Amino acid sequence: MSVPQPPEPIPGARLLFSLDPAVSHLNHGSFGAVPIGVQRAQQRLRDEMEANPLRFFTQGLVDRITHTRRHLATALGADPDGTALVANATTGVAVVLQSLGLRPDDEVLTTDHGYGAVDLSIRRECHRTGAVTRTVRVPLAATDEELVEVIRAALRPGRTRLLVVDQLTSATARLFPVAAIVGVAREHGVPVLVDAAHAPGMLPTPVDSIGADFWVGNLHKWGYAPRGTAVLVVAPWWRERIEPLVVSWEQDTGFPQRVEWQATQDYTAWLAAPAGLFTLRSLGVDRVRAHNAALVAYGQRVLGDALGVAPADLPDPGGPGIAMRIVPLPPGLATTIDAARALRARVAERIATEVAIMAWDGRGWLRLCGQVYNSADEYERLSVRLPPLLALR
Repeated sequence: MSVPQPPEPIPGARLLFSLDPAVSHLNHGSFGAVPIGVQRAQQRLRDEMEANPLRFFTQGLVDRITHTRRHLATALGADPDGTALVANATTGVAVVLQSLGLRPDDEVLTTDHGYGAVDLSIRRECHRTGAVTRTVRVPLAATDEELVEVIRAALRPGRTRLLVVDQLTSATARLFPVAAIVGVAREHGVPVLVDAAHAPGMLPTPVDSIGADFWVGNLHKWGYAPRGTAVLVVAPWWRERIEPLVVSWEQDTGFPQRVEWQATQDYTAWLAAPAGLFTLRSLGVDRVRAHNAALVAYGQRVLGDALGVAPADLPDPGGPGIAMRIVPLPPGLATTIDAARALRARVAERIATEVAIMAWDGRGWLRLCGQVYNSADEYERLSVRLPPLLALR
């Protein structure tokens, strides 16, 4: 089987970013990278805020946030009146959890592909309320149909108060058939929260077409927004029950303002977020998605070859446009969170490459991302330098 060819670079795209050229940044999925133009848009807003803080916060800021939210929600295919701006997807999850009113013996159901901080948030809320959390195992190679059936079998109508699933998983870069999962859960009367941290900017699926009770997604990853920009989308029948983590002056206004307004929070990231989407549209949304998916597929293959992983053993995310892929590490490496973090730091320090290292299902995995500022030679260099580093463990 031949190695896929890398895509042609998008002319000038690398120059849009201020990333250190001495480092290969192959982990866009963790914190993103903010284009220079978006950085400048946010800085102009900060300058405005610091020139007259009282005027900035008291004259029209709520309206500006509302206008920004409507722009972002429309771009994502979500109802602006059911969308709230939040700091990140994990914050949105926490808002939902504490608004549910969990009681003793209620159950929150998750999968073993879930994001670690979300799992911690679920655990804390269950501990506080007396509810329980249960995790269902989903094999990495499961088909969409098998995945849906695994979740169907795990639901406990009358006890399962919430199902939390990822749209695109962080640990395994697996695309979940969330619309089908929501349909099955609704048949059983179970609300669904979709953790779509990686969806905005990467996946074309309109939010409203999924039909979830709750959907959270970050724009500061693949949507080129400043960090701290995410949305929580809530179905109409839940909106009156959603409460903020901290009460502030817009509490009596209702959702979404009561969630968005957090007193002296720095709102400039939200207000600059449309500049990120403008950058993405200027490059060409479909062009960027195709480029990133093809580039990371190439990177996965050359690294897999270097580590002796057969092409058939390289996980396929299951759909076009996925800009993240994983490569299994040799047995015994990075099998715990601490070991994974230590290996990631060693790769960054010794070969000047930023990647994600995950411990999942008893094995270590290296996650690669593709972005317009990356080039094929960065993955090729990693494939040359990583095997000797792993041999020195």
